[in-house]
Amino acid sequence: MIPSEGTPENYAIGSPGDELTLARLDTFPISYRVAGRRIVIVGGDDEALAKARLAVKTSAEVVLFADAFEANFTGLDVTLVERGVEASDFENAALVFVADHGHEGARARGLAKAAGIPVNEVDVPEHCDFFTPAIIDRAPISIAISSEGDAPVLARLIRARIEALLSPGLGDLARLAGAMREKVTAAFSDGAARRRYYEALVTSPAIEKAIAAGQGAQMADALLEAHTADGQGQGVVWLIGAGPGAEDLLTLRAQRLLQEADVIVHDGLVPAAVIEMGRRDAERIAVGKAKGLHSFSQAQINTLVIRLAREGKRVARLKSGDPMVFGRAGEEITALRKAGIDYAIVPGVTAALAAAADTSTPVTLRKVSSGFVFATAHGAGNDDLNHWASLAASGLTLGLYMGKSVASQVAADLVDRGLDKATPVGVVVNAGRPDRVLYSGTLDGLAANSVTFAEGPAIIFIGDAVTHGNWAEAEKLAPPEFKVA
Repeated sequence: MIPSEGTPENYAIGSPGDELTLARLDTFPISYRVAGRRIVIVGGDDEALAKARLAVKTSAEVVLFADAFEANFTGLDVTLVERGVEASDFENAALVFVADHGHEGARARGLAKAAGIPVNEVDVPEHCDFFTPAIIDRAPISIAISSEGDAPVLARLIRARIEALLSPGLGDLARLAGAMREKVTAAFSDGAARRRYYEALVTSPAIEKAIAAGQGAQMADALLEAHTADGQGQGVVWLIGAGPGAEDLLTLRAQRLLQEADVIVHDGLVPAAVIEMGRRDAERIAVGKAKGLHSFSQAQINTLVIRLAREGKRVARLKSGDPMVFGRAGEEITALRKAGIDYAIVPGVTAALAAAADTSTPVTLRKVSSGFVFATAHGAGNDDLNHWASLAASGLTLGLYMGKSVASQVAADLVDRGLDKATPVGVVVNAGRPDRVLYSGTLDGLAANSVTFAEGPAIIFIGDAVTHGNWAEAEKLAPPEFKVA
């Protein structure tokens, strides 16, 4: 959704600066209409044959031009013309492939350019207006994997993996969905209701078997009747943990529900790349707090998600880490229960566990640490500090969230309360992300406040288990240092 100035529900995706870290495509992936037109191939060797095999998968007229045809085109629905291509041959052409890398190929490329026809010179990326992807064909469904000419072998390997996951009957299912279009449009004026019907249709465990038995249309009609009787109904809110920020740490369930959500209500710490895993047409609403940006109170967030659900929408309430760990999910759950709104919770990888994985730190370890304590250092009082000091002294590992700005004071206070100043400490900023930064030392080193931490959320580990992690690349907080295992 494009942000519009002055509209409170339209905010930029992710945190400021996220867009700077995202790789940009140099090509725009589209499906190009070739029905009723011509695909021209210049050349008669094996490269031309490979492109011809690809082109005949379409309904276009495929015509090849070459002085001689060395490859065997037997069995392909193509027209072979034994001469050089001329300007008139590009009339009604949709695409041109050039498999001749000599003078004739260069001339053909120039003629096609002059005619305004997109050209692909085989294996010469700098001469390509478009690239041929590795294609998975389940007509009318097609899936294309493109590397923009950089890694065609990798694209083919990816295609093979995806191909193995897809049913051969996928095309039949797509045609059934297309055949229902007029009925569904007549039954539902609301786009969200139509989408819910189609999702139920294509995800039904029995639909492919029904199609194979010739009963697909009857099943689709029965499902439409059931959805029409249900009406819009009330929506649902999914409290989803986005994990620490890396897309591949998102759970499969979270990814699936993001694809089903009509609206994504996300916190500021959730990166744009994770939000982009939702449906392209889903509304995105940023409700996180950041300097210089509008922020929502918790009460406003509660009101927002309840209103959206009452409009019949499926709402993904996307939170950094795990929603149940310092995510204020309890307040939202209470509000949803009071309003009678259905909800579900999808756990995520919380930052402390990502930090432990980043550093191979066993936060629970036999004969070293019998437990692991999650706590927030921000706003900690005397009772909290006394409790933490006692727990750490008994052998438990502390994992402190939101403590970067008060880390030095908390460390000093723990020493004052009797915790050994040589207690090992490890700090991970931006846990689970490629830009993570590590710091290691001891409690008195942290108290010395000798390091300016990197930007981003931090996890502070305190306890003997830290020495059993891998902190070799960590910046030292201050001497005395503990020995890295």
